[in-house]
Amino acid sequence: MSELNNITLKILENGKGILAADESTGTMTKRLDGVNVPSTPENRLLFRETLFSSSSMTECIGGVILYDETIKQKSSKKNKIPELISEMGSAPGIKVDTGAKVLAGSPDEKITEGLDGLRERLKEYYKLGAKFTKWRGVYNITKSFPSKLSITSNAHALARYAALVQESNMVPIIEPEVLMDGNHTAEECYKKTSEVIERCFEELILHKVDLKGIILKPNMILAGNKSKSKISNEEVAKLTLKCLKSSVPSEVPGVAFLSGGQSELEATENLNLINKYNDTNFIMSYSYGRALQQSALKFWSKDIQDIKGTQKIFNHRAKMNSLAAQGKWSKDLEI
Repeated sequence: MSELNNITLKILENGKGILAADESTGTMTKRLDGVNVPSTPENRLLFRETLFSSSSMTECIGGVILYDETIKQKSSKKNKIPELISEMGSAPGIKVDTGAKVLAGSPDEKITEGLDGLRERLKEYYKLGAKFTKWRGVYNITKSFPSKLSITSNAHALARYAALVQESNMVPIIEPEVLMDGNHTAEECYKKTSEVIERCFEELILHKVDLKGIILKPNMILAGNKSKSKISNEEVAKLTLKCLKSSVPSEVPGVAFLSGGQSELEATENLNLINKYNDTNFIMSYSYGRALQQSALKFWSKDIQDIKGTQKIFNHRAKMNSLAAQGKWSKDLEI
């Protein structure tokens, strides 16, 4: 068994998932502005350190995706953030793309950038303690999108990124996110997501990426947020499984879903049902940002020094998702 496969399995073992704490400074500023907390480097670190030092890090969180600012910061106890995460029994990870920019040739779509100088940056992140990385491609659904150009360009970038990451002895998270913005049906989401994921794996195989040493971070199959034809949670779970079974090679050890704008409860409930119906060998877990942090952030904003209270809220949400990753969650367990 390869070292990369070991890291992957350790991140996702026993109902553990990934905390996506890799919001850029701009995104984190919006989140803090939304709860009336000044977005200073100290406040951004205080909130994140509060989560990283909570007890659920040991029991429910197998990996944490960091942003460039955070991986270089030190905790209040003066140890480096990756060291704090490792001491809690979790793996430090890092977002390495530089964001989605306008795609030349299709200005209404995006291409993710960040390949220039990536090999050198990866060496630096590895020295800082990173065990895995993340790169996100984004696709929007309309009658004409995602275009072949967008699907091909982003798949190629994801594959080149993944090959460089494995060369640096880290696990790449492959995140092709088909956005839920729009009025498309779940069937359209299913069709486009399948096409996107299949193309990603064609490119990954072409670039000789070891599929046993990656984590796929896809969207669930949902109707668009403006769609009039919503589907039940059961249908979300069944369509999501159908999509992954037909488009993901069996060597891939694990899938960690993004929450993609779902509420905390929806993201947990859908993950739980996916695991109830899961008849594959894939580990089905979570890599959530807002769906793990939102309630904790709201609570923390009322008194940013109430570390214990904030951790209690976060621990509950992490525990609920850990149970959902094992198909053991139920609504009665919610506060």
